[in-house]
Amino acid sequence: MVSETPNLPSPQDALLPDRHPQHDLFICDVADAVLKDVMPQMEHPFYSLSKKPEKNIRRYEHNGQWIQVTPSVKGLATIYDKDILIYCISQIMAKLKNGEPVSKRVRLNTRDLLIFANRGTAGKDYTALQEALERIRGTTISTNIRTGDEEQTDTFGLIDSSSIRRKHGLDGRLLSCEITLSDWVFNAIRHNEVLTLHRDYFRLRKPIERRIYELARKHCGQQTSWKVSLEVLLKKSGSRSSDKEFRRAVRGLAQSDHLPDYHVTLDGTTDMVTFQNRGTMKAAIEGSEPWTGRVDSDVYGDVRNVAPGWDPYYLEQEWRSWLGDNEIVPKHPERHFVKFAKSWFDKRGRP
Repeated sequence: MVSETPNLPSPQDALLPDRHPQHDLFICDVADAVLKDVMPQMEHPFYSLSKKPEKNIRRYEHNGQWIQVTPSVKGLATIYDKDILIYCISQIMAKLKNGEPVSKRVRLNTRDLLIFANRGTAGKDYTALQEALERIRGTTISTNIRTGDEEQTDTFGLIDSSSIRRKHGLDGRLLSCEITLSDWVFNAIRHNEVLTLHRDYFRLRKPIERRIYELARKHCGQQTSWKVSLEVLLKKSGSRSSDKEFRRAVRGLAQSDHLPDYHVTLDGTTDMVTFQNRGTMKAAIEGSEPWTGRVDSDVYGDVRNVAPGWDPYYLEQEWRSWLGDNEIVPKHPERHFVKFAKSWFDKRGRP
């Protein structure tokens, strides 16, 4: 029997090359910055997956939540434009970790941003960065999605403003820019509604691969696995692909096995997609630091995911009390906390 895919690339070959292997020397003046994204941006399809300008209004509804995304004349912000916001979020979270003051207004060194996002640093890359800023600023969102303990039904942008500094002359290279994040994005950061992304996120070649990784990271988290129908995955991705094209893309991910943090399998009979945790996430979140009795802020996002409606800080108190009552010292505290929260929700449902 002849294989349909006789010459599959290796997982590493399926990824873009790491253009800046010494990137940590350049990251936003914070040497240990880790990729971070806010959960609502990972859950819902805010960004275009097309490399061509998308100028149609998009509306997405799921389980009582809705968003409407309206482009400017330059088109919707794309998932590659989102790199700018990931950089801003990562910088703010790194500074919060170090106890430094933060604000909605973030100053970026454009070269550092390009290196952080595994991009080139030629003139065309700086031009593309400016165009991305314009699309992000022009994209307007209406939504009822919650951030923290608030629910907004407002219309707003992902950023409020940007200011670019460049060398003198029309062809002068961008030196730096300042971005003012919207209240909605900054509110999600302040409420720890963030998750860590694998560094290889920026090495994923295709927009749909990035989007599928975001959904797996949001829904599977540190759990052993997550199953979802191909139909729902397509809907949540925001892809304009046909069912056949999307199935082919997921099958390709499963065969090449290059998605960071998760193995992907597609059951062709039931059209169910399974994401299985590779076990790489804990190292990405904690590094080599020993357990100190505190949980990483990423875990609160995973807890919100498995126990929707419950305050993760309240569940943490209940979990710690349960550990004490049973004289248990967990070997993997974050994973244990997530399992406890899931069990709590399974027994009690929404509050």
